[in-house]
Amino acid sequence: MCKHVLNAQVSVRSPCCRKWFDCPECHAESETHPLKKTLEMTFACKKCKKCFRKDATEFEDADEYCPHCDNHYILEAVTPKAALRVEGEDARMDARMLKDERVKPTKPTMNQISIFDPDADVDKLG
Repeated sequence: MCKHVLNAQVSVRSPCCRKWFDCPECHAESETHPLKKTLEMTFACKKCKKCFRKDATEFEDADEYCPHCDNHYILEAVTPKAALRVEGEDARMDARMLKDERVKPTKPTMNQISIFDPDADVDKLG
C-alpha cells in the first residue's frame, strides 16, 4: 500500500531492480539506486491482479484502462494532506475525550441564582 498516492490502481515494475512499486517515491525510499528511465513499462492491476505492458511512445486514450478488467488506472493522484486535529487514544477503548450529548445540564442551586436573572422566573411571569 502506497503512502504517497492513496488511490494507486496499479503497481509498476522498476526496470532497474525488477521490483514492484506503487510510485517513484516508494522506490526512492526503499532502494539506494536511482530509478532507471524506460519507455516500456510493466504494470500489475490491483483490481484483477494481472500484469500487462505499455509502450509510452504509442500511448493512447484507450490505454488508460486495464486490458483485462477495464479498471481505469490513469487517475488524478490523491495525496495525503496535512491536517491539524486533536489526537487521542482510540475512542472505542477510552471515550473520555468525547462529549456525551445525553447528559442533561444540572439545575442551578440557590447560590447561583440572582434576583437579576430573568431566566429563572420566565415561566412565572404572566
